[in-house]
Parts: sequence; structure tokens; C-alpha cells
Amino acid sequence: MLDNSHDALDFSFDLNGYLLLRNAIEPELLAELNTAFDRFPDLASGEWWGNVQRLDTAGHAGVELQNIVEAGAPFEALIDHSAWIARVARYCGEQGTYVEGLFIDECFASVRRTGGFFPLHSGGQDGVVRNQFRYVNGQFRCAQVNILLALTDIGPGDGATRVLPGSHKSNIAHPIFARSFDERREEEDEAVEGAIEVHLQAGDALLFVDAIAHGAARRTNPGDRRVVIYRYGPSWGTTRHGFRYSDELLARLTPARRRILQPIPPRIPGVTRGYGALA
Repeated sequence: MLDNSHDALDFSFDLNGYLLLRNAIEPELLAELNTAFDRFPDLASGEWWGNVQRLDTAGHAGVELQNIVEAGAPFEALIDHSAWIARVARYCGEQGTYVEGLFIDECFASVRRTGGFFPLHSGGQDGVVRNQFRYVNGQFRCAQVNILLALTDIGPGDGATRVLPGSHKSNIAHPIFARSFDERREEEDEAVEGAIEVHLQAGDALLFVDAIAHGAARRTNPGDRRVVIYRYGPSWGTTRHGFRYSDELLARLTPARRRILQPIPPRIPGVTRGYGALA
């Protein structure tokens, strides 16, 4: 039987579309992740590093290394980190249904330098199923919930993530969306009425439903903004960019982590028996 009770964070998530998780990861893991960032090779856009690919969303966004879960143990530890996994499962894991479970839609490391930004996008007005916010019969039924983990302090001038609270439930587009995404991508929106910057300390995480209008302010300070973003969805999803996890990664993961990356194992003739059980 499902537990329909809710806490203060559930109320805030339902109302605003995001949560701030302070000190989400332990200092040791934070240090390991930053060390990993220090060792990233200098890749050209589109170039591969093992099963990780540099695939920048837009030139202004900075360097984005996709499928980052393949980059080593610190990134594997984020798959089911205790700071957020239960709440993510609650919001988008289809709990109490025959398809209960999670899937990582996309995971990437982002390095944003001076001048970088990302325009405001998304919002509830389009009703896109892939990122929608829903609440049905006392249960959250969201399609995508994101974890943005800060590896550096992100304050004024650092290119902080911006959110438009409550826009995950909006039926009417914000006036800024009168311009196309490509137009907004060419010229940053300096001020968006109602949007707020979410300032983070290294080790904090921002949890938000993808239906909320969000983006990032221009970084004006020197140095880098480092974040890792893991996008979670229900078990029946598929990766946004079509990445396939390596056999080596799947073999070394814990069963719980493997179920998140591969909730529906491939069906192999002569090998798979019944509903997903291997011979």
C-alpha cells in the first residue's frame, strides 16, 4: 500500500518546482569529483574519451561531457546517492505501479567559463510528456527530475542556475518565450521577471522538475563553474542522446545502480528466460 503522507519538502517541491539540498555530498566525494574534473582531457566538440563524449549543447554553455557516469567511481557514486535518490524515486519513479523504478535520462559534467550562460527554457505551458509535472491521486507522477550538483561555489556573477518558481504548473508561456530559443541563445536575457538565481556552495545540490522554466545567468567572474547534472525519469525511458553503457561499467556496478542505468535488460535469444531473468 502506498504511503500518501507528505513532508515540508514535498509541499515546497509541489509549490515551487525545485528544492535546495544543502551539503548533499560528503567532502571526500566532492574532492574526488573535482580531482576527476582536473584530469579531464582537452577534447574538441564531438570527440570521444572512452565512452564519454564532449557534446556541447550550445557554444555559450561551455564544455559539456556527456555520459559522464562512464568516467569513474566518483560519478558512479552519484547514481543512487542517498542525499536525493529516495526523493527522486518519489517524484518520478512511478512508485506503486507495474513500471516502478528509475532511469537516468542524461548525465553530464559541465564547465562554464567567463561569458558563458544558458537561456531560460522549458515551462509547463507546452505540456511536453518527457519533462512534465503531474500529481495524481496523492502521488507525484513527474516525467523528469534533475539533480544539479555544484562542485564549486556558485554565487553572484558565477553563472548561477535561474529558475522561475511555479512555472512548472503554468498554462501560459512567460513573455520571454515570444522569442525563439535560438534567438534567446544568441543574446542572454539579462532580466526575466519572476526568475531567481539559485546560489550554491560546493557540495550543494539543486533538485528540480524539468518542467520548470530554468536556465543560467551569464558568468562574469573569472574562473570556472563546475557542476554535474543527472536527469532522472521513470524506468521505461531511454537516454536523451542514445548513449549505451559499456559492459565494463554495467559489470562493476552494484545491482541497485545497474537497475537504474539498465532497468530493462536486453532480451537475448536463447539466454533470456521469462520476464527479464537470465538463465
